[in-house]
Amino acid sequence: MTALAVRVDTTSPVPPYEQIRAQLAALIVTGRLTEGERLPTVRQLATDLGLAPGTVARAYRELEAAKLIRTRRGAGTRVATPPSEPTRPGPDQLATLARDFTSAARALGADTEAILTAVREALD
Repeated sequence: MTALAVRVDTTSPVPPYEQIRAQLAALIVTGRLTEGERLPTVRQLATDLGLAPGTVARAYRELEAAKLIRTRRGAGTRVATPPSEPTRPGPDQLATLARDFTSAARALGADTEAILTAVREALD
């Protein structure tokens, strides 16, 4: 496994688990983490980031619910196989994408108006 470029800003209003989830989701969606690539254990990533294991576990649970990763006993946590056919996104998927973008933007210091402006410009 390659070293993950995951950082947590403990002064951010975005909860640490959400920062981890959003960053890992972005790495997976953009292909920087590829199918089958092994992620660090919950305990290892928590240690690396100086967080409680429960924080990382929550991020992993949400990524698993979004079908971006899969955890198998004895095989660890790996990037999931992408869906074979693109599907029309449902409201939950769109909400997740919006949350990912918003969390990443807030982690960079963007305020609500800057985020809305970026979305409006992207839609035009």
